[in-house]
Amino acid sequence: MKENNAEEVEVFIMGKGHKVPAGLTIMKALEYAGYRFIRGCGCRAGFCGACSTVYRIEDEQKLGFDLACQKVVEDKMYLVQLPFVPASKAEYDLDKLEPSDSLLITMYPEIARCVSCNTCTKSCPQEIDTMKYIQMAVRGDIEKCAELSFDCIQCGLCAMRCPADIKHYHVSQLARRLRGKYLDTKSKNLDKRLTEIENNKFNDEIKRLMKMDKKEIQNLYKNRKIEAEEKGEGN
Repeated sequence: MKENNAEEVEVFIMGKGHKVPAGLTIMKALEYAGYRFIRGCGCRAGFCGACSTVYRIEDEQKLGFDLACQKVVEDKMYLVQLPFVPASKAEYDLDKLEPSDSLLITMYPEIARCVSCNTCTKSCPQEIDTMKYIQMAVRGDIEKCAELSFDCIQCGLCAMRCPADIKHYHVSQLARRLRGKYLDTKSKNLDKRLTEIENNKFNDEIKRLMKMDKKEIQNLYKNRKIEAEEKGEGN
């Protein structure tokens, strides 16, 4: 039985109004209203980009764009969930590519059509300067494009809104892959660590972590030591 809440808001799902407690995320509000997720939910923590949502507030012309697991419902909010964004991705073999200045614009020539309207940036739930990293891609600056787009979660809202039909998140994914494979300094410890994982070196530690309560894990994370930061290096 649903509890009576002192403060409620009305949201509209597929045109039907539902009273839900204020303070719920869109995702939780949908479940409170009786809807069951069978797709478009993913991690529920703002990392996977599966729950991209378009919404409008009554009497407001402007559309809103966000992740259902992060955005808190507002009164008179009309919701539309997107199961996926059908943006075509270039086919390539990363091992056969060379990180030249012209590679990104060759693989995704539509980036040359960017009109700098900044709609992509305004649509991004991660607050990434999407237009700027596309401009870096046009200029052939793979390293900067990868850096600016690092927090991209591939939700596709930028591509859905773009009047030039640019597939921003596919462009930036290629830039990050190129930077990781060809441009960044190789980690001295990566091969060693991968071998240790394959040999099950950390199995006991993982089991110990799984038995810890949330507060203990948070304290471990807060007090962790990062070797690269201690040495002031990037590898």
